[in-house]
Amino acid sequence: MVSDRVLISGSNGFIGSALTPYLAKKGFDVYALERYVSNRYNIPSNPKIKTVFADLTDFISVDGLIRQIKPEFVVHLAALSAVAVSYDRWQEVLEINFNATANLAECLRRHDPNLKQFVYAASSECYGNQEVFPIKETAEYKPNSPYAVSKVAAVTYLKYMRLAYKFPVTNVFPFNSYGRKTTHFVVERIISQMLAGKTVYLGDPNPSRDLLYIDDHIKGYASVLGNTEALGESFNLCTGICTSIREVVDMIRDIAGFDGEVVWNTIPKRPLDIMKLVGDNSKAQRLLGWTPKVDLISGLEKTVNLLKVK
Repeated sequence: MVSDRVLISGSNGFIGSALTPYLAKKGFDVYALERYVSNRYNIPSNPKIKTVFADLTDFISVDGLIRQIKPEFVVHLAALSAVAVSYDRWQEVLEINFNATANLAECLRRHDPNLKQFVYAASSECYGNQEVFPIKETAEYKPNSPYAVSKVAAVTYLKYMRLAYKFPVTNVFPFNSYGRKTTHFVVERIISQMLAGKTVYLGDPNPSRDLLYIDDHIKGYASVLGNTEALGESFNLCTGICTSIREVVDMIRDIAGFDGEVVWNTIPKRPLDIMKLVGDNSKAQRLLGWTPKVDLISGLEKTVNLLKVK
């Protein structure tokens, strides 16, 4: 039996580098899309994984790739995802997060008769500051950063394509994920500083977030693929539990045995910030059969142990 071909953009990013080998183990023929300059995380060697190259901001480059592969499934993860950076690099963020998404979707619509599903990685940042919690997929988008604006723009474009052409899109709204070897995101940044035994420097302790462990995150994407009930729908990937940054620090302090000083408000505040982000995952549970399995303490323990390994 011929395996389904799935193209994963951002395949060597935070999520993609975990999702790519996971889907290969599930039997997919995986095409891991990279830019020549984007190598961030190593992907284990697997005959089911083929690396391909294209610049998604270049329509001709994308067009040639789609004509060549004609994937049945696409998981579009590629993005410039640093929210704080987006305030200064808005042009680059819009080019990569919006224009590249439109390029990819339009090339697929025009040249891929095999396409069954386009899974788009939106973001909980699209919701912005809400008043009703937990946040459902029906909430009004209130983007408050160039990054969030770029994601809302892409979701809106894909909605148009769904209405106009029955484009087989599924939008996924992941909340804050953690559990990888990096220092770019808040959980891993806290852990890496504590493990170094130095003073921990952080920003505002008061914002609260819905923190999703990486294994649950990638299983959420896997639950979407091939699910016909997911076509045209949007899904939150989240735990439904909200934890403040201060509380996360206290948890990690206990797990890591850190007895040093934590200095708050040392990182410049964003022009706008979201004080509370917590999602409702009941739709994903109902239609996808997905529910997060890893509680926060267990996930933090796993991440501390991961970052201890040099």
